[in-house]
Amino acid sequence: MALYLLFESSSGYALFHAQGLDEIGQNTEAVRNSVSDLNRFGKVVQLTAFQPFESALDGLNQCNSVSEGLMTDELRSFLELNLPKVKEGKKSKFSLGVAEPKLGSHISETTKIPCQSGEFVLELLRGVRLHFDKFIKDLKSGDLEKAQLGLAHSYSRAKVKFNVNRVDNMVIQAIFLLDTLDKDINSFSMRVREWYSWHFPELVKIVNDNYLYARVAKLIEDKSKLSEEHVPALTEILGDKDKAKEIVEAGKASMGQDLTPVDLINVQLFAQRVMDLAEYRKNLYDYLVTKMNDIAPNLASLIGEVVGARLISHAGSLTNLAKCPSSTLQILGAEKALFRALKTRGNTPKYGLIFHSSFIGRASAKNKGRMARYLANKCSIASRIDCFAERGSTVFGEKLREQVEERLEFYDKGVAPRKNIDVMKSAIESTQSKDTEMEEAQPDEASAKKSKKKKSKTEDAPAAVATNGGDASEDAKSEKKKKKKEKRKIEQEMDHEEEETNGVNKDVAEQDGTAKKKKKKSKDEVATDETKKKKKKKAQE
Repeated sequence: MALYLLFESSSGYALFHAQGLDEIGQNTEAVRNSVSDLNRFGKVVQLTAFQPFESALDGLNQCNSVSEGLMTDELRSFLELNLPKVKEGKKSKFSLGVAEPKLGSHISETTKIPCQSGEFVLELLRGVRLHFDKFIKDLKSGDLEKAQLGLAHSYSRAKVKFNVNRVDNMVIQAIFLLDTLDKDINSFSMRVREWYSWHFPELVKIVNDNYLYARVAKLIEDKSKLSEEHVPALTEILGDKDKAKEIVEAGKASMGQDLTPVDLINVQLFAQRVMDLAEYRKNLYDYLVTKMNDIAPNLASLIGEVVGARLISHAGSLTNLAKCPSSTLQILGAEKALFRALKTRGNTPKYGLIFHSSFIGRASAKNKGRMARYLANKCSIASRIDCFAERGSTVFGEKLREQVEERLEFYDKGVAPRKNIDVMKSAIESTQSKDTEMEEAQPDEASAKKSKKKKSKTEDAPAAVATNGGDASEDAKSEKKKKKKEKRKIEQEMDHEEEETNGVNKDVAEQDGTAKKKKKKSKDEVATDETKKKKKKKAQE
């Protein structure tokens, strides 16, 4: 059976015919040894056809389709023209060697050309890639390298630009940074407590919160200067007047040692740094909430923004999370416990990252596993809706959250929950009603904008005339006078022509610079006027 090799280069498609494979016996080691020598390899593999790409954009499109395992129309026509034709009902006497198995399966499905891809074919294609510039005569030295470099740059740029998971990357980075900030702020605030406790040890028992402790330490500075004047400022920070008075009284009878001004300055600077980190952590949390509402609104409304972001980051992307079954999503984050249980033949974990949800905490001990399974089911539905829906909305997430609440009531009180079909029907109806409202609101907004534009134009016209000043008005008047004069001249010339042809005198009257309409006499009146003129002439003679 003859073997043909399809090689996708950066400059075009090439088809090679491998001969003498029966003598080699399809031994990969023999092929591997003969690849380096062009004389031996050239006897086995020969070029049969080459089709260059039309442009760099065409090459990029072909490369994208090959990487996805799809056969383009150009590749199909190239193969059908250069490969021997197969008669219907008979087996083909050749096979096509392809580097990509997905591409080979697609070619065999559409064109019925038998394809193969194995170690033997890959070794032959490796030799083709090594000596490709010598097989094609028209290629100059350096042309192939330039084409490879340009195609690699455009392909990588397109992959980065059109990455499906590029929006999820922001959420993944934000949740990672949020976790590291929590650890850093906790350790830094403990360092502030320990450092300032040498000077004011009683403050630790009064103020428990780390952020408030840093703010109070920044405000007090030196405990010996504490007085009743600091009470209002302390109440603003703590929100409790009794605690503020307690701090002032404790400062008067404190057992701590005195610090030098330089030490106090360093403590204050470090406390300010902790406060800045805490403020940045709040801003980052707000950014994460808004980003999750844009990317996965249903998942965020169901399980919360932080837990949803942790699920997305652990899965790698929203698409990967949508592909996960609910059983995998249930134990996502508890992989170590799962493999340890499988190894020791113990009980497998019931929940992973999903445990941080408030629903599982509210469930009783015996119902935590069932609640985790039910919540994982709803989370998988919400993630798939967020991933594949065209428009993002929180309708499905709110309905799924209502279902989880009903299931909690069912476990606690025995109240029967609604059916899933009824809940999904109501969610679909609400989304359709919202879509119709949006479509109706769009033409109303467009008409309002047009009316506003017309009003603005009419308002701008007199204002522009007023701002131009007297010069502009005088120019406009002079232009109008000129136009009127020209009209008058034209009208007078037309009147003279009519008098010469018809012999009739017509009166021309003008009022306020406008010409009146001309009145034409009938033929009978013209005849009577001519007879009167003749009689007058005879009387004069």
